[in-house]
Amino acid sequence: MQIYVLFSALFCTFAHVMDEKNVKQNSLKAWILAARPKTLSGAAVPVMIGLALAYVDAKQYADDVFSWTAAVLCLLFAFIMQIDANLINDFFDYARGNDDTSTRLGPLRACTQGWVSTEAMKQAIALTTCLACVVGLPLVWFGGLEMILIGALCVVFCFLYTTHLSYVGMGDVLVLLFFGIVPVCITYYIQLHTCNWQVFLASIACGLVIDGLLIVNNYRDRDNDQRDGKRTLVVEIGAQATEWLYLGLGIAASLLGLVFWMNGHVLAFVLPFIYLLLHIFTWLKMRRIHEGRRLNECLGETARNMFIYGLCVAIGLLLI
Repeated sequence: MQIYVLFSALFCTFAHVMDEKNVKQNSLKAWILAARPKTLSGAAVPVMIGLALAYVDAKQYADDVFSWTAAVLCLLFAFIMQIDANLINDFFDYARGNDDTSTRLGPLRACTQGWVSTEAMKQAIALTTCLACVVGLPLVWFGGLEMILIGALCVVFCFLYTTHLSYVGMGDVLVLLFFGIVPVCITYYIQLHTCNWQVFLASIACGLVIDGLLIVNNYRDRDNDQRDGKRTLVVEIGAQATEWLYLGLGIAASLLGLVFWMNGHVLAFVLPFIYLLLHIFTWLKMRRIHEGRRLNECLGETARNMFIYGLCVAIGLLLI
């Protein structure tokens, strides 16, 4: 957890001090903006929860089976894959012509603004993809050869999300899988070479929490997405149903925490209600704003709430 806080603080500091003005092409400032450091919490939260679950359950074994080396590698792999996904999204949305500055409501993108050249972006995507593979490969030592398949799937769907699946309403399914089930369960498996229902339900809860970020993003962009033929879940079900879905994700995730209580981790069930309270406040704000760039405020609050959820679960598990 200390390692995560260190990395998060470092990247968030960079993001805070660098605005989007006077960006020199392919400069360090341009690459930091392209990497979208504020999104790294979404990559770290599921790994953090998986590690907390594994650390607690590792005490059942006579030997010290928990590996801090594997923990660091899992976090690094998650961070690099998140940056890779951001770069891929930036490049392919620009190539499709979906980042029209005149109509864009979200944060500005590197390729569209000319902060990063398209050739440099393609090279960066290749580099980060290879780097993720290099960082993830040693996990074979800890988790077995099946880690190669898991890593390959992460890379493949990283590309498929932006290039195809997000346009056919599959984005939320992928978030549940690759920001919930896969990172939580695989992080746990790498440590203890097993999995259980507590871990699986915790992974679903984590995926639901993080999907809230995608829901707000697509809720803000619903008109542009519909115009561009992007059939997100929000476009399919409409704005009003999306608002209730956003609320329901937080409630469902909190109630799934009952599995912690059933396994003797009462605090891991109780503390996340701090998250739920904040989630409800953000939901009310989301309904009040309803449309436009001001929904970026809800996006930021959702990212904050997501991080708080991860901390509450992890702390609740560790304080026994």
